[in-house]
Amino acid sequence: MQATAHFNSSEFDCKDGTTVPEPYMGNVIALCLALEHLRLVADEPITIISGYRSRKYNRKCGGAEKSQHLSGKASDIRVKDKTPEEVAAILEDLIRSGTIPQGGIGVYPKQNFVHYDIRGTRARWKG
Repeated sequence: MQATAHFNSSEFDCKDGTTVPEPYMGNVIALCLALEHLRLVADEPITIISGYRSRKYNRKCGGAEKSQHLSGKASDIRVKDKTPEEVAAILEDLIRSGTIPQGGIGVYPKQNFVHYDIRGTRARWKG
């Protein structure tokens, strides 16, 4: 399903082949809306590395026991031609302005991605 202009809900399906469960589809759509704002400001395509995760897959990839990925509220992303630090700075500006929801931002420079989630409370870390 086309969730927004640039994101399809299938991009958030678990890498083990599990589709996003219907009860979590609203979370995925809300996340897509936030990522649309990021895409607009960054003016570059965004690749979804990881979205929704089944419990089994989350354990397999070493995710946190209460990961936001389990409910479709999180994404691990890369933005073309932007460093993880640059992406995180744009996300911070968008949160500060009230454009996107407060949430978690994890910066992973070695793996070249950023985690962003819409948990509703502030969480920051570097991986």
